[in-house]
Amino acid sequence: MNYIGSKYKLAEFIEQSILEVVGSFEGATLAELFGGTGIIARNLKLKVKKVIVNDLEPYSYTLLKNYIGNTEPITQQEELIYTLNNLPFKEGFIYQHYCDGSGSGRMYFSDENGQKIDAIRVKIEEWKKAQYIDEPTYYFLLASLLESADKVANTASVYGAFLKHLKKSAANPLQLMPANFAVTQQMNKVYNEDANELVKKAEVQGDILYLDPPYNARQYGANYHLLNTIALYDEFEPKGKTGLRDYNRSVYCQKDKVSAAFEALIAEARFQYIFVSYNNEGLMSKGEVKAILSKYGKYQLKTTRYQRFKADKTENRNHKADATEEYLHILVK
Repeated sequence: MNYIGSKYKLAEFIEQSILEVVGSFEGATLAELFGGTGIIARNLKLKVKKVIVNDLEPYSYTLLKNYIGNTEPITQQEELIYTLNNLPFKEGFIYQHYCDGSGSGRMYFSDENGQKIDAIRVKIEEWKKAQYIDEPTYYFLLASLLESADKVANTASVYGAFLKHLKKSAANPLQLMPANFAVTQQMNKVYNEDANELVKKAEVQGDILYLDPPYNARQYGANYHLLNTIALYDEFEPKGKTGLRDYNRSVYCQKDKVSAAFEALIAEARFQYIFVSYNNEGLMSKGEVKAILSKYGKYQLKTTRYQRFKADKTENRNHKADATEEYLHILVK
């Protein structure tokens, strides 16, 4: 997925930096409390003993339940995907509220793709309620739908707005593709909670803690509201031109609250090694992060240049640079 703050291109830098500090991943418990699409945890899943992941957003939780929580092969995978790909279209919630043909005035998906998303989403829920599929299969299919729908979304990367005309990729027919995950013998844990509350729980402790909190004022719940709607598939009255739903407002996106929240999280964290991704455009300065972490142990910093997320060029005119300086703050508690 083309995702705000995605660490896909930085994964090698982050992995190597962690390895230089901890020495070895063997036998380690790794936690990621702002999971997002789970890129770092997914890359390290097979290298550590256990993974703990969390995200407050329902779409992220769905992806994490599949990519990290799922450890055994999905039975009848090809048959299930084939059946879902060949369902008759359904004029459900997505079509009614987020496709132009319904009269909603919104064009997040083509009419055909909106109806296909509805048909697939309804069938997945029917299978779950009838116990035709188990929980791992449910999240595998749901993650597959989220990623496949995202590929044909008529947006400029995020769901804060839709395009006025159907772009080429959005006109392509949605094809449900399997969200394949790494098979392992692990007993991983996946949470859908506030990171600052979760870190207080006795079972959330280990060796390596990787934190990638939001950097700026953009709320993920607003930017990815439609993926949350597909994940939850609940009844509500979409608001305004963009069909927004009520969403979580993270304190990490609020200038006057982020530092206190961040320090509270670090203070509670029961991990020897803590790694924090941030950048030079974040609400907290490099100095602020350093000052907080230095209170709790030995601090160091690694940096790298990184291509900016392209949606900024239209959404936030204040940023002129094409690249940012990405910081990896390191604390040995």
